[in-house]
Amino acid sequence: MGNMLVNTRDQKFLLYEQIGIEKLFETEKYADYNKETVDMMINEAEKLAVEVLLPTYDKGDKEGCKFEKGRVKVPACFHDAYKKFCEAGWLCCMRSVESGGQGMPNSVAQACYEFFQAANYPLVMYPGLTNGAAGLIDRYGSPEQKKKYMERMYTGEWGGTMCLTEPGAGSDVGSLKTTAKRLPDGTYSIQGTKIFISSGDHDLTPNNIHTVLARIEGDPAGTRGISIFVVPKFRVKADGSLGPNNDVTTGGIEHKMGIKGSATAMLIFGEEGKCVGELLGKEREGMKVMFNLMNEARIEVGLQGLGTATAAYEHAVEYAKQRLQGAEIFEFKNPEAPQVPIIRHADIRRQLLWMKAHVEGCRALLYYTSFCQDMMEAAATKDERQQWASRADLLIPVCKAYVTNRALDVCSIAIDVYGGYGYCSEYPVEQYMRDCKITQIYEGTNGIQALDLVGRKLGIKKGMHLLAIAKEMDAAIAILREEHPELSSYVNYLAEAKNALTDLTIKFFKLGKSASFLVPILYATPYLNLFGDVAVGYLLMEAAGIAQKKLNAIYAEAGAKGSKAKQRAMVHTNAEVAFYQGKIASAKFFAVNVLTSVRGR
Repeated sequence: MGNMLVNTRDQKFLLYEQIGIEKLFETEKYADYNKETVDMMINEAEKLAVEVLLPTYDKGDKEGCKFEKGRVKVPACFHDAYKKFCEAGWLCCMRSVESGGQGMPNSVAQACYEFFQAANYPLVMYPGLTNGAAGLIDRYGSPEQKKKYMERMYTGEWGGTMCLTEPGAGSDVGSLKTTAKRLPDGTYSIQGTKIFISSGDHDLTPNNIHTVLARIEGDPAGTRGISIFVVPKFRVKADGSLGPNNDVTTGGIEHKMGIKGSATAMLIFGEEGKCVGELLGKEREGMKVMFNLMNEARIEVGLQGLGTATAAYEHAVEYAKQRLQGAEIFEFKNPEAPQVPIIRHADIRRQLLWMKAHVEGCRALLYYTSFCQDMMEAAATKDERQQWASRADLLIPVCKAYVTNRALDVCSIAIDVYGGYGYCSEYPVEQYMRDCKITQIYEGTNGIQALDLVGRKLGIKKGMHLLAIAKEMDAAIAILREEHPELSSYVNYLAEAKNALTDLTIKFFKLGKSASFLVPILYATPYLNLFGDVAVGYLLMEAAGIAQKKLNAIYAEAGAKGSKAKQRAMVHTNAEVAFYQGKIASAKFFAVNVLTSVRGR
């Protein structure tokens, strides 16, 4: 089916032709999956996104959430869409079959969820956060906690949240003031205030299960003294029915620039001293537990950014094809020249190609990182598992920060393509930009992601993980030069950018051991963006090599080999030729306009 959200042909190119997820089907963990199954899932995701979620996007933004008499109401149109989303099993599709999920590979789920995020990510945040909180209980909870909470969260019957931020503890989580006091029955009395809690309160479900970071009385200051607790809004009786309110109250909701359909709440725990929580995992291991959810969330936020970007791009392309304005450039002196669609104008084409290259590159980065997670989970040996886990871990901050940085740029350029109309709420692109902005801020600001990359990830095993990626790039670059001489000049730009990044990384290592150790921290954000540019440039160039090989075969079969005229003509008559030519154009554009600047930056 057609849509103005996601390019399904590019999705399948990535999954089957570039990443090669069929390798997963050969493993024991994903043996029940095959191409037909994956295609069916993506088709169903597209259908749900277009028919159910997308119609609620604009309505949810205009209606917003309401806080009345201590209760939060979400946009009315969200209720039916939420119900259908959960009934279809999408909430926990990546979780194990034993826990109630479908055991879907992460890379496949990325493709499906890209549709959902592009259609209405403020709505999808509700089941998304529930899945994350339930996943923590799934991994660290006792059998009793799983039965009591997890099962009903995975079905969407109950909601869930992650409660970290406090008025005085944002990025500095270790400064939190929320306390936990041991009770005689083994539970804990929770007291404190959390702010900016996404899905913190709503009327989609009768109960909300909060995962709350707090410090047990007497435990040390800082992050090492933090524990995590399961705190339901309403207590749960032995028979599973709901009891009284657990002394969890909502102090209000935020009035935000974007994602207005997503309730962002202030939660007050234990105002009357009657809030009871259950320890999740072990004492003083709250950050260890929560980081499992944070890593999932950071990939998801990257996908939220991509969702707004791909939708903004697809809408901009369609608008540029329809909007008539001005004559062809070579007719500028002819007052009788007819108007043409603005996609015929050079600068509009440049803007669209910039968006196309970055959307495709960011999609490739996210899908590849999720594939690394799949390979980690399916690994047969400990060493293989560690290899894939380390690569995914290195790329996660780049997926979150780089993708959302570029996504906001894409949304901004989409508004430019629309011109003055893009700035008006009658058209969707201004909402995409408003909704995209928060992705740079929550789940760890992009500055924090850069510090994580430079201050922690790069130094693991003395940079061995980055070195392994660089060696793979070198090998791939050599093959591209040999097999595709027509791409050689662009491949050279990639090689130079990769070398510049490697040189800078080595310099950072040296500075980190000197009196100038603060320099890498100062330039952490520019470094992350350079890292992302090189990673995306590599993935785009790899795709161009695959596309060129496919084109050569098509041209040979059609008798167009060596004839530029015939090859150009086939762009208009053969959809596959047009697609593959587009992949090559994205890589060339990115190489010339982005990779050439890496050394200078």
